[in-house]
Amino acid sequence: MVVGAGPAGASAAYAAAVAGRRTLLLEKAELPRYKTCGGGIIGPSRDALPPGFELPLRDRVHAVTFSLNGRLTRTRRSKTMLFGLINRPEFDQALVDSAEAAGARVRTGVQVSRVEQHGTAVPDRRTVAVVLSGGETVLARAVVGADGSASRIGAHVGVKMDQVDLGLEAEIPVPETVAEDWAGRVLIDWGPMPGSYGWVFPKGDTLTVGVISARGEGAGTKRYLEDFVGRLGLAGFEPSISSGHLTRCRADDSPLSRGRVLVCGDAAGLLEPWTREGISFALRSGRLAGEWAVRIAEAHDAVDARRQALNYAFAIKAGLGVEMGVGARMHAVFARRPGLLHAALTGFRPAWNAFAKVTRGSTSLGEIVRSNGVARRTLAALDKG
Repeated sequence: MVVGAGPAGASAAYAAAVAGRRTLLLEKAELPRYKTCGGGIIGPSRDALPPGFELPLRDRVHAVTFSLNGRLTRTRRSKTMLFGLINRPEFDQALVDSAEAAGARVRTGVQVSRVEQHGTAVPDRRTVAVVLSGGETVLARAVVGADGSASRIGAHVGVKMDQVDLGLEAEIPVPETVAEDWAGRVLIDWGPMPGSYGWVFPKGDTLTVGVISARGEGAGTKRYLEDFVGRLGLAGFEPSISSGHLTRCRADDSPLSRGRVLVCGDAAGLLEPWTREGISFALRSGRLAGEWAVRIAEAHDAVDARRQALNYAFAIKAGLGVEMGVGARMHAVFARRPGLLHAALTGFRPAWNAFAKVTRGSTSLGEIVRSNGVARRTLAALDKG
């Protein structure tokens, strides 16, 4: 059973169904549904999609405009696509369709109340009981929690969060003349509060405009979004959707499993701490969770199930965990010295090239630090302030 039909949950359900397991995917909302998200699809996201999956791209990005709280604006361009932009309702629905086509059964409008691995509702030690809000109990050999950053499955596992941020976003329909100015180009603005930034992502006749900053700065984050929209000349257009969302990054010692229950994606606090990019982390961790849930479902005793859960945790930490570690260091530097990173990206070609390679998926922040001595020493020096 997979709880949550976002990118992480749909990927987990697809992986389990392709492996031949009977798979049930639960989602509390009716699909398709809106999610607060910029909708950027970078290289690692594309690489983690099911075979033959056709991305419902709204735009292809070849240029990035950087600004430092509205100042020192500079645009960098690339001959090849840096990343694509999607609308989450379409993207998520297509992922769920892929899982369903692979054999997963999908139930929407279903909310999980609690998970039990012991007690009268559990017939044997190989079974997990998932109790739904209406009182129905569903039994499974393994459960994957992919139910978002406020995850009930995450609470059952005992997930601990370290970094929590507030993202605010507006979907702004614009005239064709305005949309043409933004086609193929995004804006990234390093914001006025430590660790904050804003973005404009064009999607045809709509601009996704958002900002993010640390939780606890709600009033300042709201002012930043209002100022940002006004500075862009977009205040006269009425948003079709205005929304907010908390992003949460896991603590280093946070568990990823409990018994026969695994967590992935936002439910596990898996996202890149600097940019707060989460789609690629959701897709990759979801696929791994689905693959290891199959092994846990086939485990005949608690010892074997625990071994498979530990292997899942190792796979997450060896890959995504390394990227998160470097991202956390980058976030700390960025919070102290946003102007330094802005100057590097806009005035130092190797830094821009590294940014472009990361977005295309030909490398990662972790790989750059591991393989490039200059980058490793520079980040180490910046760690020390």
